[in-house]
Amino acid sequence: MSRVDAHHHVWDLSVRDQTWMVGDEFAPIRRSFGIDDLAPIAAAAEVTATVLVQTVGVLAETREFLEVAASNDLVAGVVGWVDLTAPDVADVLAELQARPDGGYLKAIRHQVHDEPDVDWLLRPDVQRGLAAVADAGLGYDLLTKTPHLPAAIQAVKALPQLTFVVDHISKPVVGGPLDPWATQLRELAALPNTTCKLSGLVTEADWSSWTVADLKPYADTVLEAFTPERVMFGSDWPVCLLAAPYAGVVEAAEALTAHLTPAERSAVFATTATETYNLSADGHESSSSVAASG
Repeated sequence: MSRVDAHHHVWDLSVRDQTWMVGDEFAPIRRSFGIDDLAPIAAAAEVTATVLVQTVGVLAETREFLEVAASNDLVAGVVGWVDLTAPDVADVLAELQARPDGGYLKAIRHQVHDEPDVDWLLRPDVQRGLAAVADAGLGYDLLTKTPHLPAAIQAVKALPQLTFVVDHISKPVVGGPLDPWATQLRELAALPNTTCKLSGLVTEADWSSWTVADLKPYADTVLEAFTPERVMFGSDWPVCLLAAPYAGVVEAAEALTAHLTPAERSAVFATTATETYNLSADGHESSSSVAASG
């Protein structure tokens, strides 16, 4: 089965530091990772297209990622970063989209879970920026943890014209209580302009001893709340390497979706990402619009 990996990263530490890698526990991934590192392991997992996602709040990285997408056959789309609070955010988005490689820009993301203000998404300047993202025909990736979900729910309600993609199922602590995360995630899933990535689970569990059984209650909650047609697989490579190799993450996702029908598994591993991010099998743009997808 041809698969889409809807969430991975690359970084070059000779270009800029990844400031979020604080502590000895990140030593295994404190080196540069490029598409050439990903390509063979993605091919082994039958992944034929990917979505490259921002790692730092730097506009230059977004431009670099667009160049990466244009220069290889694997990356079919980019989730970039812009300063949502900037008065000229609409102009910045227009400049990015006007580039020869600008068609690869599919969505915008910000590290909301690092903001001290759990209501950051509701700030008037952020709301204005999110509206500009919608006006540009792009989607928005929600990088949140449980404390940020109430504000995320309000933001999604306030912007029905914008497609929101929940990254890493909003990063619950695997092994901890399901609520309030599960209740709030279901409330988010009830809104039609949301989808969710089945990604990042292994690094929210115990890195050295996690099992598929540990992940199952969280995956089941997501699949029930969003339905498979609004869930997409993402590896979160190379961050996932802290807890599992690429193949191990794929195998875990296969096990967590084994009870689904073939059509439902196809949605999780390909169709949802293709439609949400406006991708096609060969990495070029499809005719549908991400802003209109549910």
